[in-house]
Amino acid sequence: MSKGKDKGTFKDNLIARGEEARTVRKIVAIVIFTIIIILAIGGIVGYNYVKSALEPVDPGNEQGVEIEIPLGSSTSSIANILEENEIIKNSMIFRFYIKFKNESDFQAGNYTFTKSMTIDEIIESLKSGRITKEPVYRVTIPEGLTIEEIASIYADKLPITEEEFLEKVTDEAYINQLIEQYSILTEDILNPELRFALEGYLFAATYDFYQEDPPVELIIENMLDKSQAVISQYVDSISERGLSLHEAVTMASIVEKEAVTEDQRKKIAGIFFNRLEIGMPLQTDPTVLYALGGHKEKVLLSDLEVDSPFNTYQINGLPIGPISNFSESALESTVNPEESDFYYFLHDKDGNIYYSETLEEHNAYKSQYIN
Repeated sequence: MSKGKDKGTFKDNLIARGEEARTVRKIVAIVIFTIIIILAIGGIVGYNYVKSALEPVDPGNEQGVEIEIPLGSSTSSIANILEENEIIKNSMIFRFYIKFKNESDFQAGNYTFTKSMTIDEIIESLKSGRITKEPVYRVTIPEGLTIEEIASIYADKLPITEEEFLEKVTDEAYINQLIEQYSILTEDILNPELRFALEGYLFAATYDFYQEDPPVELIIENMLDKSQAVISQYVDSISERGLSLHEAVTMASIVEKEAVTEDQRKKIAGIFFNRLEIGMPLQTDPTVLYALGGHKEKVLLSDLEVDSPFNTYQINGLPIGPISNFSESALESTVNPEESDFYYFLHDKDGNIYYSETLEEHNAYKSQYIN
């Protein structure tokens, strides 16, 4: 009996050990399969991550971004600079890539990259010291121009029409979007009596475009980027003079139209502030010409009667908005005008300006140089 019982127990133990071994094999198989799946998923995710990191940041964005690579910069610091300026997506992947490709000897200097450039294009530029991607178009917008004049220049230089440009700068939804995007644009530009909301805010400069058919939005925002960069430097000075940003831009546009040299601008800005302080009208002819909507060799007495919130012969204080774009010099003169006792000035036919403290002196200059 005991021998048969021992045989039964041995058999049961053998079966139990067999089931346990099968269970262990199943668990091991599941664990190995799970690890393989995790490694496969990790490999796919890693591959896609690296692949994405090596692609252009924004393939459709041809706007130039100026970057300085200081002398003696390491590849690590160059990678960080490129990532900070959103020219590459990931500095670590960039470093691994250039190490794998055995790339080196990057040149210091000031570069212009675009977010559409490939990693290899960026590397080639850094190696060759080629500081800029060649623009398809280069357009210079001078100081003292209205939006309509700016539209005409772009229509002449780029594959757009004046109508397309003017339609975009009068698009109410787009203007509201820009107000959200740029701190220099305030609700003052929404005044319905303004001819163009962005008048004065499209900065005078030379602009490069890197695509064959640049959208109008890119053109406008390139100019606003420049305005933002320049005007932002003077925010504290503007506030100290008791002006709003819109008032400062408006005054700068008038100073721009009335003077050529920095010395003239500072003197005339000071005269305008003297007039404002005593409640005297600014009485400046460029505002009359803007109100008339055209150009004239000479402003007539009858022109001074035009009914417009821009006509500074008819209103006290500043007009409701800028009359043109302006140079940084005109803005700097607006926030740092020359103090004087002058209240009057006039231009002669040779471009000289004569300043006066009294109306009698002013009229005497007028008789001598104008009449």
